[in-house]
Amino acid sequence: MRVLVVEDNRSLVANLFDYFEARGHVLDAAPDGPTGLHLAVTQHYDAIVLDWMLPRMDGREVLSRLRDSGADVPVLMLTARDELPDKIAGFRAGADDYLTKPFDLPELEVRLEALVTRASGRGRSKLLQVADLRLDLTTLEATRGGRTLHLYPACRKLLEVLMQSSPAAVTRERLEHALWGDSPPDGDMLRSHVYELRRSVDGPFPVKLIHTLPRVGYRLANVTDTDTDDREATADGSD
Repeated sequence: MRVLVVEDNRSLVANLFDYFEARGHVLDAAPDGPTGLHLAVTQHYDAIVLDWMLPRMDGREVLSRLRDSGADVPVLMLTARDELPDKIAGFRAGADDYLTKPFDLPELEVRLEALVTRASGRGRSKLLQVADLRLDLTTLEATRGGRTLHLYPACRKLLEVLMQSSPAAVTRERLEHALWGDSPPDGDMLRSHVYELRRSVDGPFPVKLIHTLPRVGYRLANVTDTDTDDREATADGSD
């Protein structure tokens, strides 16, 4: 698992790193809310461990903004707040699980593994749809307006990430990580793949779904503002 730990207790973070890395997991850490939110929306993680009481932005606000961005990564809230109203507030903010301090490290590991397994199962059975564009993650078949789209594997992966986040923006960093992990190739290969994806998804159709957000990334949404689309296409230079 690749896990983001958003926690300001350095001793606790050190213990988590020692335990999880010894078992083959990869951890990143953020000491405050804004840093954790930035990493969560720009990087790919299998799960997030999120403390409630954080500097600069509390965990519930981080979680609420993360869900508003369209991200569906599993989140386990880790906190000393053990009252029922606190747990209800955490789940309503978008938490997938809730573990109170103090806790046993093996229990945290098992809970995270269960969250990741359930999230993976949902992904395999999910049918994604935006406007008349559909992607079946079980059969890997993509169609638009009932017409089958023939996509290279890289383009299909980009489409999956964009559709899962729609209509929210997806950063270039997140898309690059989805394709190449921590070792992206030299040059702007992402732009080439997005160009190919556009040819298949938008080329034959009057309504364009893939939009460029200059200096940010891309989003897939049913936007009919022609002026906005023209500006985006000019900034990207790939249409």
